[in-house]
Amino acid sequence: MAPAAASGGSTLPSGFSVFTTFPNLLFVLEFVFGGLVWILIASSLVPIPLVQGWVMFVSVFCFVATTTLLILYIIGAHGGETSWVTLVFSYVATLLYVVHAVFSLIRWKSS
Repeated sequence: MAPAAASGGSTLPSGFSVFTTFPNLLFVLEFVFGGLVWILIASSLVPIPLVQGWVMFVSVFCFVATTTLLILYIIGAHGGETSWVTLVFSYVATLLYVVHAVFSLIRWKSS
């Protein structure tokens, strides 16, 4: 039995072979539609600017995460293992939650 089949995962493409599979071709669509979202959000007038800021933040964050993941795939930093991507982004998400909680607590204590 092959190692990828034994572990239940499959190997990830690297280099420009990233663009030869359907799920990874969706990166291109994410770039196009992500740019359109930025244009539409930035040009719209909303009654509460804070809402527009949060929508823009989420859009920019997702675009940066997609770009980072695409670059990591292209340079082959994952080494062909699927668990690497899950592990790296799991730690990043956890770290961001902790940082957000700490700064929210600091802001709450100072008010």
